[in-house]
This record gives sequence, C-alpha cells and structure tokens, in this order.
Amino acid sequence: MEFLIVSGLSGAGKSTVMSILEDSGYFCVDNLPPVLIPKFAEVCMAGAGSYERVAMVCDIRGGENFDGLFDAMDALKDMKFQYKVVFVEAEDAAIIKRYKETRRSHPLMGEADSLTQAVERERVVMEPVRRRSDCVINTTALPVQKLRGQVLDLFAPYRKSVNEMSVTVTSFGFKYGLPLEADLVFDVRFLPNPFYVEALRPQTGLDRGVADYVFKSPAAQELMERLRGLMDFLLPHFVEEGKSALVVAVGCTGGRHRSVAVTHALTEYIQSLGYAAGETHRDMTRA
Repeated sequence: MEFLIVSGLSGAGKSTVMSILEDSGYFCVDNLPPVLIPKFAEVCMAGAGSYERVAMVCDIRGGENFDGLFDAMDALKDMKFQYKVVFVEAEDAAIIKRYKETRRSHPLMGEADSLTQAVERERVVMEPVRRRSDCVINTTALPVQKLRGQVLDLFAPYRKSVNEMSVTVTSFGFKYGLPLEADLVFDVRFLPNPFYVEALRPQTGLDRGVADYVFKSPAAQELMERLRGLMDFLLPHFVEEGKSALVVAVGCTGGRHRSVAVTHALTEYIQSLGYAAGETHRDMTRA
C-alpha cells in the first residue's frame, strides 16, 4: 500500500497535487483531523486491497498545533505502517501573487495584519512539518504540466503503461456542433460522401458498403496512413505527460457516414497499439 500525507503552505498547490494523485488512481481525503489518521490507516489495511494508494491532506486548517499530526505519525510507525509525508511549498512572492489572482482569503488572515504577514507566519508554523517530510515539492516555477510530471514520477511511475490512459474516439456531425470534450478534432468532409449514393444513404459508416465506399478513395487511404502516424507520435507523449483520458473527435457533415467509418477504423488501430480505446458515434442515428 502507498499512503501519502500531503501537507505544506496554503496557496502552494496542495489541491493541484491531490487532483493529480486522484487522477492517477489514489483515493484522496482532504483535511482529515490528525487524531483520525491511525484509525483511517487501519480501515485502509482492512480494506482487502480496496485502498492500495491513498493520499490525505493535513495542513494549517486543522490548527497551528501539529503535535496531533506528529502523534499520528508516531502511531503509524508503531503500527509498522509505511507512509510518506509530502510537503508542498512555494516562495512567498508566488503565494501572494496566487492569492491576489484568486481573491481567496489566507487561513491565517484573521491573525495577521496583511497577506504578507500571514504567509510568513504560516511558513514558520509549518517548518516542523517540513523537517519531518520525506519529499518537498516547490511549485514556484512549475507550470501545471511540469508539476504533474514531477508528482507522477515520484508517486505513480506506473502511469507510463499505455493502459493508464483511456482513449475515446467519437464521430460527430459539424452541423450539430463540435463535441465540447474533444482534445483533438479531425475534419473528414473532404472524403467522398456516401450520402449521395441512394443505396448507401440509409446505412451508416459501420456498414461494410459505406466503409468500402469511403476507403476506396486514395484520399481516405492517405488520411488513415497519416492518422496512424500521428497517433504513433502523439499517444506516448500524452501518456508521458500523465494524461488519463484523451478524446479524439472525427467530424463530417451529418456524422452518419464518413466520420463513423474513420472513427471505427482509427479506434481499431489505437486498440492494436495496446491502448484502452473505445468509440462513440454522437450523431449517427440522427435523422
């Protein structure tokens, strides 16, 4: 079992770190009182594999006296329970800038004359926790993507398996609007349109006759070759970045023929690469 206690400075990025961990398969708990940590650990151990990766936040919101946290950490050691403490920090200027941008109130503002004083006070209060941490992550100059990579390198190296990213390929019709969830969008309206073949019009791109009609075109054959090469290049990079889900959208005019055929063929290819890929056809059954 992997058990992480995430602490650190307010505004340093603990919520972002927790989101990254949750996306990678951790069961995450926010602001659990320190006195409950040993009991929670017992529940996790008795979970028969239900809680293989757990992360919880304990920070200044629980009060300035961290004796309770240290007592809980000592109790975990007495239980021979393996855990790590992750401390998230940033420079004062970066934290102050983030608070000004979000207009949120610092937890210690009620005990300080200014935001600067609150940030400085918290750093002093949290120093004993920092000293007992196993890992310190400084987010001052880390964009979210780089922070994600660093967190996953430390605590979820298994993410680099292709199975850690799901891929959904969806067909759609441009006349019904773009899929809002799409990460990549491809327009195949330049391909021969089976709609204008009376025998094929009532069919869909999942029918052999429609697919044969679409893919007999040299343009369609070259398109698929280029799409396969693009997937070969892009997908490993998305996995390396730590992306957990990718949506690829393929559109034609009505979303019934060309986009469906290409979506089905592209999904099969992505599956052949070992990715957990599925297909959906948003507009295929529309009149």
